[in-house]
Formats: sequence, structure tokens, C-alpha cells
Amino acid sequence: MKRALYLLVLLAVFFGWRDWTQREILHPPGVLVIEPPRQLAPGDAQPFQFEGYRLKPRARFELRARVLSRENYRWSEGANLSPVDLALGWGAMSDQAVLDRIEISQGGRWYHTRYEYPAPLPDREIIRQSGNMHIIPADALVRKRLRAIRRGAIVHARGYLVDADHESGFRWRTSLSRDDTGNGACELFYVERLDIEN
Repeated sequence: MKRALYLLVLLAVFFGWRDWTQREILHPPGVLVIEPPRQLAPGDAQPFQFEGYRLKPRARFELRARVLSRENYRWSEGANLSPVDLALGWGAMSDQAVLDRIEISQGGRWYHTRYEYPAPLPDREIIRQSGNMHIIPADALVRKRLRAIRRGAIVHARGYLVDADHESGFRWRTSLSRDDTGNGACELFYVERLDIEN
């Protein structure tokens, strides 16, 4: 009986600590990130092997954005390549006053928004000023920083948008547009540098 009680206390402490360290960061109203993501031609970047996948760079990519939500993946196909999805926002989608009126969720590699009418922003602006990005951490430091990201954090990331192929036949294609929606609209982002702003 004492052992069971001890385990329950340990679990409560663990989950309380986890919830505290992952709590959302709130900001005063106002746009926090003015600039949209920057996308350039991949230059002379060549396809390369990574974690058993062949990655083909499609574009250089850099952004500063507010984290709207995060979702971890462990068992789904591709989780060993991209263990985390980040829903990211810029422009009006980095404004606390707008986000207070939008319910944001993730699941199954999708990103969803819901709101009560009247909408805080037209749907096309929500789509253009946010995105669900499948993050591929390039090294241990990026992976470590990725684990520390909380909802509401401002992050700066750079690397490449890539297509991924596996010898099993698994294929993953990145979006190259911020205006698309639905299946295939997410960015597959190979992140070489990730910074979390204070």
C-alpha cells in the first residue's frame, strides 16, 4: 500500500513538473513577428543520406515565428526522421489578441484552427500567416533545443525544405508555398540551426 502511494506521489510530481515546464508563454497584444518566412533557391545543395532517408533540398528556408502549438511523434511512420511538428505563426498570427480568439490543435500530422464568428482573421490570412512544419533536427543540439520549446515561444530557425525518400517506399514531400492547405500543405523542414528567444 505504501509503495503504491509512493508511486502515485512520484507520478503526480512528475506530471506537475512536466506541465509547469511546458506551460504556455503569454504575451501582451500586438504583432510579435512582422516578417514572413524567407525562402530561396537551394543553391548547390545536393541530396544526402540522413537517418536512413535520402533527403533532397528543395529550398533554403529561414523564419522567425511564434510557436502556436507543438505535437510530439514517436510511433508513426516518419517519426524517427521528424519527431516533432511545430505550428508556427507570423504577422497577425503572432498577435496575442488574435490568438486569444482561435483554438489551435494538432494531431495526425495536421494542424487545425477553430474560432467563433466573427472570425478574428479571414481564413486565407490564417493560412498565409501560419503553417504546420514537420521538423527534422539536423544534430543533437537542435534536437535538445527542440525539446525545450514551449507554446508561445519565439523561435528562429534556418535550414532547408526537403523531400524525403526511404528504401521501404515511404515518401514525404514538402510544401513550397505558404498559401496552400490540406494534404501536402505542410513544410518538411530540415533545421540546421534553432534558437529560442528570451
